[in-house]
Amino acid sequence: MLPLLLAIAAIAWPAMAAPPANRPTPGYVRVRIETSAGPIVIAADVKRAPKTSANFLAYVDDGRLDGTSFYRSARRRTDPKFGFVQGGISTDRRRSLPPINHEPTNMTGIRHLDGVISMARGGDPGSAMGNFFIMIGPVPGLDAQPGRPGYAAFGHVVAGMDVVKRILAMRTGGGVGPMKGQMLQPPVRLISARRLDGKPRPTTTIKPWLLNIPGRK
Repeated sequence: MLPLLLAIAAIAWPAMAAPPANRPTPGYVRVRIETSAGPIVIAADVKRAPKTSANFLAYVDDGRLDGTSFYRSARRRTDPKFGFVQGGISTDRRRSLPPINHEPTNMTGIRHLDGVISMARGGDPGSAMGNFFIMIGPVPGLDAQPGRPGYAAFGHVVAGMDVVKRILAMRTGGGVGPMKGQMLQPPVRLISARRLDGKPRPTTTIKPWLLNIPGRK
């Protein structure tokens, strides 16, 4: 099972550079995520977080995110308008690629502010695969700090934050441990994810989740 835990603590954070507009921008690759709740466009920061962005784009270009879901809404108890939504391959190892090296926020400078996208992982900071989360409001406790590696933020939403907020507000329940009460019921379908900038670079890795779909290879 792919660990999906997120730990939250509070620290201060420095200002982040102004995000690019929703147009082709050097150093960023935009991805359009079609969901059953509406479209979301994110810009992966391939300059400041090259390894994490390349991993996310590999899942996009391979179609590994197509047909998955946003399955978690973690609302802040003190103010449920804020929190994060989480999606991706969940525990489907047929869609997984090898875990990637961790790019901490103190190296990339990309902090967990409103609209930022980051990789979910387990206890090992080098365990991120194909699950990600999008921030609604800042959670600086997810940034790297002394003794804690934090999570690997790698881009931000440039269109569709209204969709992200809509998902955050949806009905939840179930789950265990830190995710108790946070599982979307039902999950929001992640229909497809496609890059808007540059040419797709699919991997040559076998795609076993497609083997039982007629006409797919």
